[in-house]
Amino acid sequence: MTEPGAGGALGDVIGTIPYRMAFAGGWIDQPFMSRLNPDPSGSMVVVSLEPDCFFMERCGMATGTRNVARQLWGRGLPQADPARLVRELYRAENQGKPEPSGSQDMIGLIYPGISRLDYSADYEGGIFPAQIDSCRDPEVAAWLEGVLYMLPVIPRQPGYNPLGIQNLDPQWVRRLGQTGKDCYSSILEKNLDGLGKSFNTCMQCWEALLPQTVRHPTIPVDLTALLSVYQARYPGAMYSGCGGGYLYVVSDKPVPGGFRVKIRLE
Repeated sequence: MTEPGAGGALGDVIGTIPYRMAFAGGWIDQPFMSRLNPDPSGSMVVVSLEPDCFFMERCGMATGTRNVARQLWGRGLPQADPARLVRELYRAENQGKPEPSGSQDMIGLIYPGISRLDYSADYEGGIFPAQIDSCRDPEVAAWLEGVLYMLPVIPRQPGYNPLGIQNLDPQWVRRLGQTGKDCYSSILEKNLDGLGKSFNTCMQCWEALLPQTVRHPTIPVDLTALLSVYQARYPGAMYSGCGGGYLYVVSDKPVPGGFRVKIRLE
């Protein structure tokens, strides 16, 4: 007997709204971080993904924002101005929240391709980026798809909060915002070592600024030790989000247990 729903299209189960990856520079989209940046702006990189597989919840893939988008728009994105959709989705998700999610979640879902987001506290209070640069070059996307591996680690645990300890040194904030710039330029240049270095430096910034992003009493895995192993063996590695999620590994050779993704360009 066929089980209910068996044999249907994947989109019937998970919908057709994209997922997103967040790379180096994450946290610079939060005003409490960007307002301490000595530079005029800091950057982070997001990548829109085709919804061709299911990604775990609470793993740094913007699934919470994606769920709100599905409630708001149904199975797929509307045909409308992306900037307007970002603001509409931001309002829908963050209304009344004391700790709002960053707008990079919405942008990564809605803007196709690989995007650098430049955040400045002087622009709309740092809530939305002052500038978005996007790359939809198929050759660049194919290169990134070929050197990026994802390994499932662990979802965020109940009771987890990355903001319990905050060491917001402006010089580390500056370095964080620079990792996003370095990450984006390395992708455009197809520079494997540069991309890996931006990942590694971003993780150093997280550790310095918000140490509970990777060290917290609720996390049963030694995320720091695991990260160190992959950073020692490959050009670079970083976590998809706070508390673990997936591990992104940069490599020009296969990573055991890792899988690849498909970047959405349209």
